[in-house]
Amino acid sequence: MKIQWRLRMAAAQREVWTGTELRRLLDEKAGLELSSASVSALFTKEPSQVKMTTLAALCTALECTPNDLIEVDTTPVERPIAPPRPVADLPKAASSRGRSMPPL
Repeated sequence: MKIQWRLRMAAAQREVWTGTELRRLLDEKAGLELSSASVSALFTKEPSQVKMTTLAALCTALECTPNDLIEVDTTPVERPIAPPRPVADLPKAASSRGRSMPPL
């Protein structure tokens, strides 16, 4: 599975070119105040996690959906087929009826 952060592309499609513009939109339209450094990090790096409130604010500010911001490739990862494991030999029964001797 591969995840791609597409905030910069979504913002550019809406003619939002800088972090400063995005920060202003987040404050005006969504009521979310983020630091310049936080907005810059969202704009330039792929985050390892995003709060749902931040995602909702980005969608409100840019008038988009989460699908516009996050692209998820759910193609299953192909793994080599492992050879079957050999079955361990089971111990032979002590008597013909299949019972072992009781403990001492």
